[in-house]
Amino acid sequence: MLHVNELTYRIGDRLILDKASVALPTGSRVGLVGRNGAGKTTLFKLVQGELASEGGSVALPRGVRIGAVAQEAPGGPESLVEVVLAADVERAALIAEAEGAEGMRRAEIETRLVDIGAHAAPARAATILHGLGFDADAQARPCSSFSGGWRMRVALAAVLFAEPDLLLLDEPTNYLDLEGTLWLYDYLARYPHSVLVISHDRDLLDTSVDHILHLDRGKLSVYRGGYTSFAKQLTEKRRLEAKFAAKQEAERKHIQAFVDRFRATASKARQAQSRLKRLAKLEPTATLVDEETLPFILPSPERQLSPPLVALERVAAGYGDRTILKRLDLTILPDDRIALLGSNGNGKSTFCKLIGGRLDPQGGEIRRSSKLDVAYFAQHQLDELSDASTPFAAVGARMPGQPEAKIRARCARFGFAGPKSDTPVGNLSGGEKARLLMGLAAFNSPHMLILDEPTNHLDIDSRTALVEAINGYEGAVIIVSHDRFLIEACADRLWIVGDGAVKPFDGDMDDYRRFVLSGDASPAKAKPEEDKADKAEERRLAAERRHLAVPLKKKLHNLEIRIDKLGTAIKKIDGAMAGGRAFAENRAKAEGLAKMRADAAVALSGAEEEWLAVSGEIEALGAA
Repeated sequence: MLHVNELTYRIGDRLILDKASVALPTGSRVGLVGRNGAGKTTLFKLVQGELASEGGSVALPRGVRIGAVAQEAPGGPESLVEVVLAADVERAALIAEAEGAEGMRRAEIETRLVDIGAHAAPARAATILHGLGFDADAQARPCSSFSGGWRMRVALAAVLFAEPDLLLLDEPTNYLDLEGTLWLYDYLARYPHSVLVISHDRDLLDTSVDHILHLDRGKLSVYRGGYTSFAKQLTEKRRLEAKFAAKQEAERKHIQAFVDRFRATASKARQAQSRLKRLAKLEPTATLVDEETLPFILPSPERQLSPPLVALERVAAGYGDRTILKRLDLTILPDDRIALLGSNGNGKSTFCKLIGGRLDPQGGEIRRSSKLDVAYFAQHQLDELSDASTPFAAVGARMPGQPEAKIRARCARFGFAGPKSDTPVGNLSGGEKARLLMGLAAFNSPHMLILDEPTNHLDIDSRTALVEAINGYEGAVIIVSHDRFLIEACADRLWIVGDGAVKPFDGDMDDYRRFVLSGDASPAKAKPEEDKADKAEERRLAAERRHLAVPLKKKLHNLEIRIDKLGTAIKKIDGAMAGGRAFAENRAKAEGLAKMRADAAVALSGAEEEWLAVSGEIEALGAA
C-alpha cells in the first residue's frame, strides 16, 4: 500500500528523515511512534503531498484515496449528520446529479448508489457520531452550535465515515473522552482498509493496530504486533546492537594495540599492515543514544491527615441556576486512588472543582480536613501560562526571598536545568508546559492531587514517567483521563459520573469497556441499586479498613527498604570474602566480616518474616 523510498527531509539545519525507507502492506493497521519532535506529523504531510522532500519518494497505488482529519474544525448551519454525510464526496455528487438526471443516466446513478451503500449511509453516519459521544438530539443540531473540541470530533467522524483506502490519524484521542476513546479502539480494530495512526496511547496501540512503525533518529523501522510486542523487540534489538558494538570496539583496540607495538618491527611490518587494512574495513557501529525521559516530581505530603479528607452529604453542585450534580454522598480517604468515568459534559470537571474547593456547593454539606491542601491540574490551565514568562520566573514566584541558586535547583527538579529555565514559556513544547504546570500545582507537597487529562501532549515514555510519579506519591489522587493505561496503572477505585450522580462502578476497565460498547452507558445501570443503609454501612467499614491499613502500608514500605539494605550489605561482604583471600590477608578482619554477615543474614530473615506478616494483615483488611 505505502512505500517510502530513501526519503530525506530537513527543517532548517535539522535532519528529520535521513534516507528513510519502509513498505507497509495493504490492509495493515499501523501505529506510528517516536519521541515528540521526531517528525511523525512531518511524515504524514509528506505522504499527503503537503510537503516536498529533499530526496527520495513516497509511492502509493494509482487512484488510492487518502483521508485525514481536517485541520480546521467544521462549522456552519448544517446538522452534524449532514456534515458527516458530505464527507462521502461521490455519494453527495451522485445524489445531487440524480435530481436532474433521466433515462439511462438515472439508472446508472441509482445502481452506483446501491453499490456504495448510499441509502444506508445516514444510519452509518449516526452510528459513528453516537460512538463519538453525540446523541440523537445533538446530531440534529447545527455544527456551529458546538465548541471547537466537539467540532473536531465531527471532523473525525467525517473521515471515518468516508472510509478512505489509507486513513491517516494524528493523535485522534486528544479530543475524545474515555468513552469515545474505547469506541474508537474497537472501530479501528475492525477498519476494512489501511490505517496509519500517530498515537501515544498504549492501549490503542495494543488493541487496534497490527504493526508498529518506529521513527527514530531519521530512520523508519516496522515491527509486527502491538506496542507491548514492539517494546520487547526494540529492547532486544538494542541489547544485541550494544553487545555487537562492544565486541567490535574490543576488536578495534586489539588490532590497534598490535599495530602500535609492531609497526616499527621489520619482521612484523607486513602483519601490522594487514591489520591496518582490517581496521579500515571494520564498519562503524551506530552509537545508541537513549534519550533520557525526565521524571515528574510529585512530592508526598509531609504529614498525613486523619481520614476522611473530604466527606459529602447530599451535596448538589452546578453553575448559577443550573444544577449539574445532586444528592452526592461520598467519602475520600488519604490514600484513595479514584478515576472518574463518564462522557464529557456529565460533570467530571464540576466534581473536580467541587472537591478541590474551586466551586461552592449549591446545597448539602461538605466537610474537609482543616489543613487539607489540594493540587489541581487541568489542561485549560496551559493557556493561562504567560508566553513571556519563564520556568525560572514561575518557580521564583513560589519562592519569594530565596537565593537564585535554590530557585534554579528547583527548576532543574522540574526538568528545566541550566539555560532551559530561562526559555520563554511560549517556546516550550506542550509536554514541557504540562510538566511545568504539574510541578507548580504540586509545589507545596499537597495531600490530594486532582489531575484532569494530565497525559495530553505527553509521549509514551513521559506518560510512563507520570505513572511512576503518581504511584510514588503518598496522598490521595483523583484522575480524569481518556488514557486507559494510566487509569489501570494508577487507580484502584472507579467512580462513574452521569445523570447528575457520582457512583462507584462495580468492575474493572474491561467491564467498563463492555459497558460502554453495549450502547447503554447509563450510570443508573452501572451498578444495581442497593439498600441505602447497607451502602452507608459498607462505606463506613471500608473507610475504617483503609484507615487501619495506612500505618501498615508505611511499615511495609520501611521493611522493604530494610530488606534491600541488608541484601546489599550481604553482597558487599560476600564480595570482600570471595576466594578466601580475606582470611589469608587478615584473619581477624575476615572473622569480623563473617560475624557481620551472619548477623545481617539473621536480620534479613527476620525482616522478611515480618514483611510477610504485615502483608497478610493488609490483605486481610482488603486494602492491599
